[in-house]
Amino acid sequence: MIPDLGKYADTVLWSYVVSIGLLLALVLVSVMRGRKSQAELEKVEQRIKRNG
Repeated sequence: MIPDLGKYADTVLWSYVVSIGLLLALVLVSVMRGRKSQAELEKVEQRIKRNG
């Protein structure tokens, strides 16, 4: 099902691999930052509840 890319097959396939890798890295960084922000927010909320 892969189209015939001729002599450019390696270049095109590596471009796809790099693009997918970068997208996965962006998703991973976003998830990690979201979890960190959520943890910090929970700390602030706990401090507010204690101090009134």
